[in-house]
Amino acid sequence: MKNENFKGQHRINEQIRVREVRVVGDEIESKVMPTRDALKLAEELGVDLVEISPTAVPPVCRLIDYSKFLYQLKKKAKEQKAKQVKMEIKEIRFGPQTDDHDYNFKLKHAIGFLEDGDKVRAYVFFRGRSILFKEQGEVLLLRFANDLEEYGKVESMPKLEGKRMTIFIAPKSKKDKSKKVEKPVTPKAEKPEDDSAKNEA
Repeated sequence: MKNENFKGQHRINEQIRVREVRVVGDEIESKVMPTRDALKLAEELGVDLVEISPTAVPPVCRLIDYSKFLYQLKKKAKEQKAKQVKMEIKEIRFGPQTDDHDYNFKLKHAIGFLEDGDKVRAYVFFRGRSILFKEQGEVLLLRFANDLEEYGKVESMPKLEGKRMTIFIAPKSKKDKSKKVEKPVTPKAEKPEDDSAKNEA
């Protein structure tokens, strides 16, 4: 694994020119000592003296294998980057009188976008006199949102701006998906008593 991005960011070993440093490390008690003694200790342990906090007084240095130190930094940066999810907005366009085949095709695409963690902006574009069908467009978008209920949640209801009626649907988080709707238990209906049995008695 390459660690070039972090090289040169820290002073190590003979690059540390201050008179004394605070030394920390695994299984080592934190203590202030002359830099030459800290370098000697690092050599005895077969590790590097790495300056991790140059602005402290005195500067803090860690006794650690420098390549291992770089690996840990890179790993930590990678984990932080993974947490910062980049959400894209994908557009789905409808006409006010979209047929079922086209609708299902676009629904399938929207499901894929939401499963990938992207937000969906679905809109109906009204051309010319088709603006007369704006109620039909609203019904279409609400149906679309309803069909995506398992995969996303509506951020804003259908809104008409100019010739466009738009709805935003955001992907559901893992918490949202894990919430299962409990179905109410319907009590079993009791069988009616057989009147003919009573009459025979």
